[in-house]
Amino acid sequence: MSTITASDVNKLRTMTGAGMMDCKKALVEAEGDFDKAIEILRKKGQKVAANRSDRESTEGAVIAAVNGDHTSGAIISLNCETDFVGKNEGFVKLAQELAALALNFETKEDLLAADFHGITVGEKLIEQTGVIGEKIEIGSFERLHGAFVNSYIHAGNKIATLVALSANVAGADEAARNVAMQAAAMNPIALNEDGVDADTIAKEIEIAKD
Repeated sequence: MSTITASDVNKLRTMTGAGMMDCKKALVEAEGDFDKAIEILRKKGQKVAANRSDRESTEGAVIAAVNGDHTSGAIISLNCETDFVGKNEGFVKLAQELAALALNFETKEDLLAADFHGITVGEKLIEQTGVIGEKIEIGSFERLHGAFVNSYIHAGNKIATLVALSANVAGADEAARNVAMQAAAMNPIALNEDGVDADTIAKEIEIAKD
């Protein structure tokens, strides 16, 4: 039987993010084989994911990312079950990494199938479900393209917005960010009157009259 050292446990923990005891148990079961231990931890994640599939994941972190030349942006919400997990530094970092990766894809399905440090994003979410013990999933997925794109993430990572300008003009960076900030604050339903349907206009007029 292989001797499992604290260094081995810490190495597996660094690789997977799993808890110390879970890592130790997995290494003992795998007789010191790291690949087998990782597989054991992933299987645990699959079991936890199956058991929590009917849970609501209404908390989490919403992150926006913009590419280097500001012509494209992505927003994802990484959902979990509790606000405590949603505020966790490691959880937010994972959401940020996934938002950056999302810049390379147009659909959530393609993102979930994408490679993420040797496994797919979907497999990573299952793995993290086992590590954290809560249902972890990608909720919203949005992409935006334009002449100049900028983003705003409200404090607490609960709201994120993207704004695309029709031209990359002087001051575009500040202007787009300011508009994105106002959109996060006011939650507008359209860019202008032409984008508002007649029923909504009629309803608002009626409310104003009353």
